[in-house]
Amino acid sequence: MTVGILGLGLIGGSFARAFALEGHTVYAAEKDESMLSFSMLAGAVHGKLDADTIPGCDLILLSVYPDGAAAWLEANGANISKDALVMDCCGIKEEICSRCFPVAEKYGFTFVGGHPMAGSQFSGFKYSRADLFEGAPMVLVPRDFDNMQLLERVKNALAPCHFGFFSVCTAREHDRLIAFTSQMPHILSNAYIKSPTASRHKGFSAGSYRDLTRVAWLNANMWAELCMNNRENMLFELDTYIESLTAYRDALQARDLPALTALLEEGKLRKEEVDG
Repeated sequence: MTVGILGLGLIGGSFARAFALEGHTVYAAEKDESMLSFSMLAGAVHGKLDADTIPGCDLILLSVYPDGAAAWLEANGANISKDALVMDCCGIKEEICSRCFPVAEKYGFTFVGGHPMAGSQFSGFKYSRADLFEGAPMVLVPRDFDNMQLLERVKNALAPCHFGFFSVCTAREHDRLIAFTSQMPHILSNAYIKSPTASRHKGFSAGSYRDLTRVAWLNANMWAELCMNNRENMLFELDTYIESLTAYRDALQARDLPALTALLEEGKLRKEEVDG
C-alpha cells in the first residue's frame, strides 16, 4: 500500500514505523520539519504527504488533534482518491465524525472513525515504535454498521499494525465510554499529584503510587482539547466521582468506621463485577 499519515507524534509515528517495517510506502505531513526529516532518516517515512502524493494514497491516517484532523480533510478532500480509505485516530468521535463523514460523501472516498487504544505517558516521534499497537484494541466508528465488507477492508488495511481485536460503536457511545476509561484517569492522576505531600513521597511510595500517577505526565494541549470536546460526558463522570469522594470524606469526618468499611468493600466488589 501507499499510506499517508498526518502527524508524526506517538500514534502517527508508530503507524509510520509499522507500515514501513512491512514494506509499505509511507508519506507524512508534519508541521515540525525537523521531526519529518528525522522520521525519514529513521526509515519510517519515504516522503512528504502533499498535493502531489495525496492522490496516490490507498490509506490515509489522521493522527493529530481533532480540529486539525477535520480541517486538514476539509482542505484536502478534493485531492483524495475515491478508492482511498481515510481514518482518524483521535480520542473523541462525535465532533470529528460529524465533520468528516460529509467531506467523504462530497468527494467520494471512504471515511471511518478510528481510535487505537494504545499509547504512553510520553509523546512525540522519538517514543514511537512499530509494535505499539500489537495486541491492542481498535475502536471503529463507520457510517454504515451493516457493511461487513467495509469492516473487513479496514482490518486488512491495518494488518501491519497487528491490533488484537476490533470493536464497532457509534460516535456517541464511544465518547461516553472514553470519558470514563481514558480522559477521566488523566484528569484524576493530574489532580492527585498536586497534593503538597507529593514532594515528599520518595521512600514512601510503591506500585499504587506509580500506577495512579503515570498518566499525570501528559500532553496538556491535547488532553485539554479532548476533554473540552467531550465536555458533557466529562462533567457527568466528574460529578459522579466527586459524589463518591464526598461519601468517603463524610465517613472519615464522622469517624464512622462501619460506613468507611462498607464504602471500601463496595468498591472492591464493583471492581470484581466490572472486570470479572
